[in-house]
Amino acid sequence: MFGLANLLTATNLCCGIVSIIFTLSGRLDYAAMFLLFSVIADFADGFVARLTKTSGELGKQLDSLADVVSFGVAPGIFMMVMIVLGVDYSALIDLKLTNSVEDTQKYFVFNQIMAWFASLSYDVNNSFDASIKFLPFTALIIPFFSMFRLAKFNIDTRQSDKFIGVPTPLSTFFFLFFPLYFWYQKENWSHQSDFIYGLFDCYSLAAICVLFSILMIAPLPLIALKFKTWGWRENTYRYLLVIISLISIPIFFIWSIPIIVILYLILSIIEHNQSKKHEIQS
Repeated sequence: MFGLANLLTATNLCCGIVSIIFTLSGRLDYAAMFLLFSVIADFADGFVARLTKTSGELGKQLDSLADVVSFGVAPGIFMMVMIVLGVDYSALIDLKLTNSVEDTQKYFVFNQIMAWFASLSYDVNNSFDASIKFLPFTALIIPFFSMFRLAKFNIDTRQSDKFIGVPTPLSTFFFLFFPLYFWYQKENWSHQSDFIYGLFDCYSLAAICVLFSILMIAPLPLIALKFKTWGWRENTYRYLLVIISLISIPIFFIWSIPIIVILYLILSIIEHNQSKKHEIQS
């Protein structure tokens, strides 16, 4: 029961819980860091299970239970907070050069969360009016669809060598872009482009949550990074994904996250179409 693979799965779960705590305390940087640890632990537990030949039904169930928290609830909570932030950035945009600027930037996320809670639970009159204060709950569609995605994966025999729908760790990786970009740009938020203001608007973020949640259960055949052989011909698109991803990370930094995810989807579509052509020709 307490083998190394299962302990790594438990680490995945614990990192997801810690991420939720840091999100609600306003430390989006720490929240993102612990979710990255969850992704690493999730990859490592499967690798160790195959290496030690200890994979079994218990490990499979534990993995799904941990993933519901780390790749369902945790990204749902920090996207909920991102929608809260997207309601009103005026405190960051209109900052004047005073001694309080540093404190305003430092505690901005926490203060906005508290303002939302005050409006939601105690009807305090602030920037979260009667209609918009319920919008952040849109992000809870992420754990909702993640639960169905993970349950479907456990019983779907077609997903042994490819995924059907966006995997929950990948969707979490995509959602990480938003808290990371905001956190490291918040001091310069008044100098962002109109594109960024539009992208981080509360309604845009809510729509993105819905779109990617639906993609998790959509019948999209996607590449699985499981190498049965190491030949280039059999793994062309896997190698392209890995190589381009490794190149993009040092060049684009945080922007490499959406680039990698979009590249993954495009290469998966190309690979699927190529496979269908070969099947027709044969």
